[in-house]
Amino acid sequence: MSGNVVHLHKDTDPPNEPTPITTLTVVPDPPTAPVLPVWVRSGRAIRTAVTHETTKTTARTLARHSLYVFGGARIVGRRAWDGRTAARYERYMRTAEAAGNFEAAAEWEERGQRFREARHRRRMDLLHSPLDVAKGAAISTGMGIGALILIGVAMAAATSDVTEVVTPLMAVVRFINLMVTIVRVVWGPALTIGPVLALLALWSVGAHQKAAPQWALPPAARSGQGEPITPSIVVKALRDLGIPALRKAITEMGDAGASMLSPIVIAGCGVEVDVTLPSGVSTNEVQGKRRKLAENLSRHEHEVFITIPAAARTVRLWVADSGALDEPIGPSPLTTDDTLTADYVKDRAPWGQDLRGDAASLSLYQRHLLITGLSNQGKTVALRSLALWLALDRSVQFLIGDLKRRRLGHFDGLATTLIQGPTDEHVIQVTEMVESAVDEMNRRIQAPPGTTFAPLIVLVDEAQVAFMCPAKDDEKRPYGGSKANSRYFMAVRKIHNQGRAVNVLMWQGTQDPTNENLPKLVREGAHTRASLALGTESQARMALGDKAVDGGAAPNLLRPGLDRGTLVVASDGITIPAGQSFITVRTHYIDDDAAEAITDRAKALRDGVTTLHATERGQERDALADIAHVIGDAPRVRTKDVLARLATMAPDTYGGWSFIDLKRVLDDAGAEPYKSDGVMVVARDRVARALANRDTDGSASAS
Repeated sequence: MSGNVVHLHKDTDPPNEPTPITTLTVVPDPPTAPVLPVWVRSGRAIRTAVTHETTKTTARTLARHSLYVFGGARIVGRRAWDGRTAARYERYMRTAEAAGNFEAAAEWEERGQRFREARHRRRMDLLHSPLDVAKGAAISTGMGIGALILIGVAMAAATSDVTEVVTPLMAVVRFINLMVTIVRVVWGPALTIGPVLALLALWSVGAHQKAAPQWALPPAARSGQGEPITPSIVVKALRDLGIPALRKAITEMGDAGASMLSPIVIAGCGVEVDVTLPSGVSTNEVQGKRRKLAENLSRHEHEVFITIPAAARTVRLWVADSGALDEPIGPSPLTTDDTLTADYVKDRAPWGQDLRGDAASLSLYQRHLLITGLSNQGKTVALRSLALWLALDRSVQFLIGDLKRRRLGHFDGLATTLIQGPTDEHVIQVTEMVESAVDEMNRRIQAPPGTTFAPLIVLVDEAQVAFMCPAKDDEKRPYGGSKANSRYFMAVRKIHNQGRAVNVLMWQGTQDPTNENLPKLVREGAHTRASLALGTESQARMALGDKAVDGGAAPNLLRPGLDRGTLVVASDGITIPAGQSFITVRTHYIDDDAAEAITDRAKALRDGVTTLHATERGQERDALADIAHVIGDAPRVRTKDVLARLATMAPDTYGGWSFIDLKRVLDDAGAEPYKSDGVMVVARDRVARALANRDTDGSASAS
């Protein structure tokens, strides 16, 4: 019972009872954990010590600094080999040949030949050098001794002491003896310290070049952030892509893959290199490995762009400096140059910068425009910046419909029509605005040949609201949709088909494109197609077309929020590198205050534009008051412009008006139109005077 507790219990009974019985109870000890053997406890302690982070860090540090010495020795040996042989020239010559630069290859071959000839001459000179050295030493020694004796004779003659003749010779002997003594003293420590200094020198070279395996490097160095792009890094990244044919071809190449690469050149905030792929490897295989290639190059996916140049079986890699794409670009020239003006025909709109850091400017001349992307990625700002620049050309007219965000209010007083709002009623009014542009287009088409027309920009932002509108007109024709009787869709298609020739252009901004909210015929009718960040590759194909996406365009790989304002553009109106079908542009950001200042400058260039806003449909109209409103502050306006503005203001009332209807109202009010410079015009003063003198019976109401 060792280890147990024994309790004695005595029963207490009343008096006069038998002697109580004493009972013995044994209580067992609580269970205890088993005692592990000493060797098990020691093994656990050893494992804990070995796997501790401090132990790992110490081991990596010792291994790293030891390997720096071996790596430094390898680097120094390779440098010595390159310096003593023509290997360097051979390497440069192969690189030039691989890049197709045969002139440079011939130059490197010539340099290598000159190096070999000079080396041969040096070796031949070594055969004769011992005899030449012996002769030179003998002559130099004889001349030196003779000179010392002459000096001694001069000293003896000056001092009348014959012993001075050997004084210079003895001084030289004592100096030589001193040098021997110094060498004898220093030689022992030098033999000890010399190897240590050599190891330190090799360690310094290895540490500077990070000549150690990745696992041994500190975390900051292992991350590779900011590591410069070199040919060896590019070849290694391609080799490790996981493409068997590519890996095998690089391994079998005598130059370890160097011949695949063109010279690496600086391109803006990154570098660019063309890679000629070996037989059996297709360009789309490399394109499909973009993320892995970026990680192999120690970059994020958005910092590596893969495009297809004109050369066959070649991919072009653009690799950004680490973190460079997260830095903002400079301000727009529109905000820094108050004297800047625009020319719709000859100039290009300053839109931003390409990845090389060069200015990216877009020609808007006779080009329909489509910008799409996810919500809140900078679509309206990018679209507005083009309109702001074009507004600085006083000949340009705008019809603007903003179906969601009300970010285009700065164009009030600049645009002929400005409709803002997301409701079905606003969609109806925007549709009628676009249809009025179609009527203007048809009028221009019927004009005599050679007639020139002012640019008319029909800008609809958030156009997906119009395509998805369920409202129908009195004839049951839908305003939205993409059927043959869909009013907005058909009006846009008509402008796409014929508007370019008469300078009637359709600009649309949409978000999150699908086949329903951005029909195929509409998106393919735009000459300039640009996309911000998108969600999928199928959306990228809708936005830019198959050719651009097959050529490497990938707006679906842009980072929503982080790459706000970055556009992938497919257009013949912007300078695109040869062989590519798209370009990536980081657009300038123009805030609302700057936009207000630019529109004020644009308004100052014009005589005064009366902006027509949407009104309630079906309300009774005062024709003479409406005519005065559309004339605005201009002293006189052409009758055809008055009719167009009236039709935009109230299509139900004035959509069918002709010159006869307008003339009837003006004649009745005593404000007859007249000819000025050969065209019929309506004078503001006459209409204002007619309004002031008009009877109160409403005789000028629309009929």
